[in-house]
Amino acid sequence: MNFKRHATTYLNDWKVSKNRKPLILRGARQVGKTTLIKEFAKNYKHYIFLNLEKSADRTVFGTYDDAGTLVEALFLSNNISPKEQGNTLLFIDEIQELPKAIQSLRYFFEEIPDLNVIAAGSLLEFTMKDVDSFPVGRIEYLYLYPLNFQEYLEAIQHTAALGQLNTIPVKPVAHRTLLNLFHRYAIIGGMPEVVKTDIENNNLAELPKVYESIWGTYKNDVEKYASGTSERRVIKHIMDTAHLSLDQRIKFQNFGNSNYRSREVGEAMRNLDAAKIIQLIYPTTDIEPPIKPDIKKSPRLQFLDTGLINYTLEIQAQLLGMEDLSNAFKGAIIPHLITQEIISLNTITNTKPNFWVREKKQSSSEVDLVYSYGDKVIPIEIKSGATGTLKSLHQFMERTDHPYALRIYEGEFNVQNSTTVDGTPFLLMNLPYYLGTQLPKYIDYFVSNYSLK
Repeated sequence: MNFKRHATTYLNDWKVSKNRKPLILRGARQVGKTTLIKEFAKNYKHYIFLNLEKSADRTVFGTYDDAGTLVEALFLSNNISPKEQGNTLLFIDEIQELPKAIQSLRYFFEEIPDLNVIAAGSLLEFTMKDVDSFPVGRIEYLYLYPLNFQEYLEAIQHTAALGQLNTIPVKPVAHRTLLNLFHRYAIIGGMPEVVKTDIENNNLAELPKVYESIWGTYKNDVEKYASGTSERRVIKHIMDTAHLSLDQRIKFQNFGNSNYRSREVGEAMRNLDAAKIIQLIYPTTDIEPPIKPDIKKSPRLQFLDTGLINYTLEIQAQLLGMEDLSNAFKGAIIPHLITQEIISLNTITNTKPNFWVREKKQSSSEVDLVYSYGDKVIPIEIKSGATGTLKSLHQFMERTDHPYALRIYEGEFNVQNSTTVDGTPFLLMNLPYYLGTQLPKYIDYFVSNYSLK
């Protein structure tokens, strides 16, 4: 079962680009990188696949020192004419296993520009330090994440819901259907193997073995993340306990009721962040662009996939019986998933979202997310309560110079005129949870069509 991914649009543009460079597809293990490229390869007359976890495929890079001879050997062994370079895709999977292969990408670009070259890797940050001459400026990057809700609807082939999701503004008649579909997605998450298994069986009881296999693979990769025995122990501790901190900002010192020092935990966290397993989401104090993360302040933890978190917390059965997931696990599950949805849209950059804080002795405020739009920073709260309880958002709106604010919640889409506690008027756009992937489009719609009267 192959899923339609929104990254395919970028791949199609890359294929016909006059300035095409070798492309490195980046992302954690098991998010569908190999499947995506194998499906994309159907657009080519010829396809050469190398998996550098296999010694036989690594050998070709050790046998030939120049890119021209290497490609000539590959074409010969695959019975492809040298004249067919423009109609051929060379896919080098697990390229992190061989630094020399990463280095060779610059020579593919300089010496064989007609050949379409894509590489994929999951732990590249830890291999780059071993590359003698990294091909800076001669490669492109594409990032892949678990399936987001739009891709999930594609996977289950619910074309009617997909059509409604892409209608702006969403019609009230579609609300209950989209909310129910999102509920299922929020419980199982977006890991391709999990979604595939759920489609085939429609039974949560079939999923634990899949989650355990995925999480077990990440734990087994700890050796590759860590530089020594001590760091391996810290990383294992983080992976065993981090999910319990989902509902709070964290401190490195003594993380997870341990005796580990701030420096040890910080280094391990940054390695897991580089591997895209657990990411550090930092706050900002900015109310106008550019948004700058404040790494001196306590971050939140963002995991690769909400479904994996639900499984690790053992709350999937509980979520199945809840009508509104906003209260699940102390209110942390939906904000985590919305953040995951926003991250999934960043296919060509590794940009992370931020949340906003105002930390004062007498009064502290925290807004779940902020979004940069033109010359504006727009605050986003993710809640189910009445608008009058949005105290932190009110604090933000009393300090900014524009009237636009968002709330993501269980209810239907609407825009309303609101006023802060201190009397500042503003516009509040209420978005249902399932519109996370549509957030950029809705903000554009909001700012373009509404103004204070």
